Amino acid sequence: MVTVTNTVTVMGSGMGTVTGTITTIVTVMWTVTVTVTFTVTGTATVTIRVTGYGYSYNYGSGYRNGDSPSYGYSYVKLPNSTFLPNRKQNNNRVPSVSIEIRRMADLHKVSAVSAKQQGEAMAETIPFKNLHSREYQGHKKKVHSVAWNCSGTKLASGSVDQTARVWQIEPHGHVSILSKVKDVELKGHTDSVDQLCWDPKHGDLIATASGDKTVRLWDVRSGKCSQQAELSGENINITYKPDGTHVAVGNRDDELTILDVRKFKPIHKRKFNYEVNEIAWNMSGDMFFLTTGNGTVEVLGYPSLQAVDTLTAHTAGCYCIAIDPFGRYFAVGSADSLVSLWNISEMLCVRTFTKLEWPVRTISFNHTGDYIASASEDLFIDIVCVSSCVYDMMRYEFNGGCWQSNVESGRSVHQIPCRAAMNSVEWNPKYNLLAYAGDDKNKYQADEGVFRIFGFENA
Repeated sequence: MVTVTNTVTVMGSGMGTVTGTITTIVTVMWTVTVTVTFTVTGTATVTIRVTGYGYSYNYGSGYRNGDSPSYGYSYVKLPNSTFLPNRKQNNNRVPSVSIEIRRMADLHKVSAVSAKQQGEAMAETIPFKNLHSREYQGHKKKVHSVAWNCSGTKLASGSVDQTARVWQIEPHGHVSILSKVKDVELKGHTDSVDQLCWDPKHGDLIATASGDKTVRLWDVRSGKCSQQAELSGENINITYKPDGTHVAVGNRDDELTILDVRKFKPIHKRKFNYEVNEIAWNMSGDMFFLTTGNGTVEVLGYPSLQAVDTLTAHTAGCYCIAIDPFGRYFAVGSADSLVSLWNISEMLCVRTFTKLEWPVRTISFNHTGDYIASASEDLFIDIVCVSSCVYDMMRYEFNGGCWQSNVESGRSVHQIPCRAAMNSVEWNPKYNLLAYAGDDKNKYQADEGVFRIFGFENA
């Protein structure tokens, strides 16, 4: 039972009860004082987590029946962080405060488990451990982009060979396998197909952006181009508005064009005086994000395209961005080799991931929002868990006078080995299948033109 007030109660049979209350929150400029009081009935492990302005502090210990500790914290020193808010009005923002409850029947029994037993138990619960990748070849040159349609039944790939291809996928039971149906080739571009995206409402319509300065809309049932727009520069980015009504296109000259899908004509154009690397709408379609070479994420209102916010996100250029499918978070990959996770409602960084050592080129959330895949020139794709579902814990966060679910945990759960730098990763919207493509070459150092899908029970 959880009471959504200033007090949270988590009950489990024979696993202990914890009642926690935040009694004081005082924020004056960069000084934060927090007092947390809780009472334990039975046996439980309690972790108090205080976060604010890119900084976090954790305290955890085991408690037994009748324990009723109280803890107070005060921060007066501004910690070093690349994620400090750059807006003056944030100076008095109330920090995020949470109580994490790890529930267990007997702390003493748990602490007596050997390291070997703990490792074996953990191995059984590691996601993706026994899954495999399959390789698919059809392009004559390297693949720049992969994307799934809204139903997760088709995968499209765009290549330097000036074509896009669409591959049919059939789900079977608990495992999805690629069928033997021949892929459909989409021909017409006269330069590299650098990025593509599916209509979010129609599983057979796809838009492609090319260096030939055109954007094309295709019906994959016929393999024909149904609409075409000639723009002003070499197109490198394309994304659909979540309701399927507009398409945004970015080019190498840092110009943004918005197309109305029905007429396939430009309705907005804007050129920026800074490097624009990738673009995305939020799930409700009223905010538009740009990652920049300045290390910032620019947040624009939509459809006005007026500046709403500038987030100082990284110490080097921000390359890629992905939106959580439920609209709660967005993730940013940077040339500083970090991935940052941001709360959309607060526009605050809640976590960073540091596994990669090279500039992060591509990033994607899975269909549940529990995992992020990111890739670079490192010879692996990193999968991190951003959900507390990996742990036997329930976590609630005090926010605006009530307790809310908090889903970040930040554990790296799997690495997919690869043979070259990656250009694109994308999770299937229905299953834990990850498509990925990179700069793979054969023994003669020629482009292989392949992509792979990870997540199959057998190779």
